[in-house]
Amino acid sequence: MTTGQIDNSNSSEIDEEAHDHPTDNKYIQIAGILALLTALEVGTYLVEMPGEILIPLLMIMMLIKFYYVASWFMHLRFDTRIFTRFFITGLVLASFVYVIALTMFEFWTKG
Repeated sequence: MTTGQIDNSNSSEIDEEAHDHPTDNKYIQIAGILALLTALEVGTYLVEMPGEILIPLLMIMMLIKFYYVASWFMHLRFDTRIFTRFFITGLVLASFVYVIALTMFEFWTKG
């Protein structure tokens, strides 16, 4: 290789390690899903139902929205699996602490 030439022998290795980012249409689709879930959350809250049903239903929708935001907009979907596992472990732990706190204050039966 002479001076001024660029060594492209590693470019195929870099291309294989890189990932394709989603298109703008995919982001719009995810934003639509998040908007629909938000509307369902608001609608669920406005419907008269006992706390034993309302709170778990809202928490499930919250976790689904959190998954979409973390995986698509925070690009966790494209990172290595170890980061995803750390993130999910923290989410599960925080959810358990939240449920325990709600149970401790007898929030489930107050409706």
